Amino acid sequence: MDASKENYPTLIWPSNFRESPRMEGAKFVKEVGHNLRQALSGIDQNVFGATLNSHIPNKADFDRKFAGQTVQHWLGELSETKKLASLALNPNSLEDCIIIDVEEYDDDASDGGVPMFVKHTEAMLDEVDRMEEDEMEDEEDLVIDIDSSDLKDPLAVVEYIDDIIAYYRKTEKSSCVSSNYMALQFDINEKMRAILIDWLIEVHYKFQLMGETLFLTVNLVDRFLERQTVPRKKLQLVGVTAMLLACKYEEVAVPMVEDLVLISDQAYSREEVLDMERLMVNTLQFDFSVPTPYVFMRRFLKAAKSDKKLEILSFFIIELCLVEYQMLKFPPSLLAAAAIYTAKCSLYFPPIKQWSKTSEWYSNYSEDQLLECSKLMVTFHQKAESGKLNAVHRKYSSWKFDYAAKVEPARFLLNV
Repeated sequence: MDASKENYPTLIWPSNFRESPRMEGAKFVKEVGHNLRQALSGIDQNVFGATLNSHIPNKADFDRKFAGQTVQHWLGELSETKKLASLALNPNSLEDCIIIDVEEYDDDASDGGVPMFVKHTEAMLDEVDRMEEDEMEDEEDLVIDIDSSDLKDPLAVVEYIDDIIAYYRKTEKSSCVSSNYMALQFDINEKMRAILIDWLIEVHYKFQLMGETLFLTVNLVDRFLERQTVPRKKLQLVGVTAMLLACKYEEVAVPMVEDLVLISDQAYSREEVLDMERLMVNTLQFDFSVPTPYVFMRRFLKAAKSDKKLEILSFFIIELCLVEYQMLKFPPSLLAAAAIYTAKCSLYFPPIKQWSKTSEWYSNYSEDQLLECSKLMVTFHQKAESGKLNAVHRKYSSWKFDYAAKVEPARFLLNV
């Protein structure tokens, strides 16, 4: 089955975030700095550009009265800009910037004779840039209330969301499986599980199912295999039945049993699928309400103030982890946080801080706690295209997923 020919839906999880009030000052200062730079560009052209012409006298013969008139002309154009700057900056910091004595024009200066007022104005621009950087750093140190913009949205359940996430945290351990449960199986191994999950990812998008359905399907497969030994020829039947149960739990329109039989090349009959369904629900004791990485991804992406590109790349990375048996040792919340952190490192190269105080607060994971898992994700990203099991890579190499698989891995994390 060639998954690359299928039309997959674009995953969009829009999020609204509150902009910190502290950023208003930085934006205003940035505009002032822009105006000053434009004014300086004019000074360069009219004052110093003239020295390049051959008909202008030597510096020794330069008429200081004429120079004073030229400078005063430009001061008139800069007066309004300076007034704006005085509102945004400390008046003491501008005191030196208003010195305009033409006598300070240094003919013997090594920098080509730049007037003092230009030097002081450039120093002020440097201060503007420094203040803007400080504002950005302060904003990163703040913990932002990511739910404040959704107070009027009943679907956001702002009143209960903290309790819901806390419950997910409490119960996520019960939804995890042992990282070495394959030792109990006599006829299947880790590689066979990887082949099954890779195939299920293709089937999932052929039927255009919801994202929650895929993560629940993989969870049901692992939990069932941990408790029940399965012969090799029945492994695909387990996967098909797990997807059927996940569809009944998550989807509005559930695929027919006959469709699942057909997609498995009629290797099993309808009766066999129903018999496996009964065995699976009894083995799992009808417990399908478990937190998967998907529910944490939605919450942590909101805390990370994500855009569409970051969301898609984060899901590409975490779907790569579904195929990998060794990633079962990490809880779902850690997988979600590490996937977002790795995606940010891939898109936005350091030294920009990729894990803010807000993300740390809502995920309960520091950057150091994510590194081990994140390094493994980088290795999966590196081999995604060349590996034999590349259903995820083919899927995210399409324009509908913004060619997320083409993004370069964050290789520098391997050296951290």
